[in-house]
Amino acid sequence: MQRHADEVPPGASLAEKVEWLIQNLWPADADPPRNNVETAAAIARATGEDISSTTVWKLRTGRQENPQLKTLTALATFFGVPIGYFGFAGESGPIGEDLTLKALRRDVEQGIIRPEVLRALVDLSPEARWVVDEMILAAAEADRVRHA
Repeated sequence: MQRHADEVPPGASLAEKVEWLIQNLWPADADPPRNNVETAAAIARATGEDISSTTVWKLRTGRQENPQLKTLTALATFFGVPIGYFGFAGESGPIGEDLTLKALRRDVEQGIIRPEVLRALVDLSPEARWVVDEMILAAAEADRVRHA
């Protein structure tokens, strides 16, 4: 079974999970960050937890695989995810799926995806839905290749 293009892969590293959050669940009420300094500042403003840009850089690049609980708590609070999201490799199945749906809902609320498109998808026959699924997966793969 193929996974959603923006879904955290099973067994993802902490760095992959943090990067996924930044790319897919950045809060709508916070300006998108241009760098790790802005990322750290936004998290600190929202949570009151002092997190440095160096810590953000280490987390995003995999140079820090065992951060303090207060850092993980600040990340979980800022991105609105359960602390269990940062659990052991392979334990993100249901949580990862919930976060993918959360990102999708956010995109609908922001007008990135039109609600009528999702409603139309539900109304399609299973055969037509399969065709749409394959088209989306092919487009996602082409997008990944183009941006790699």
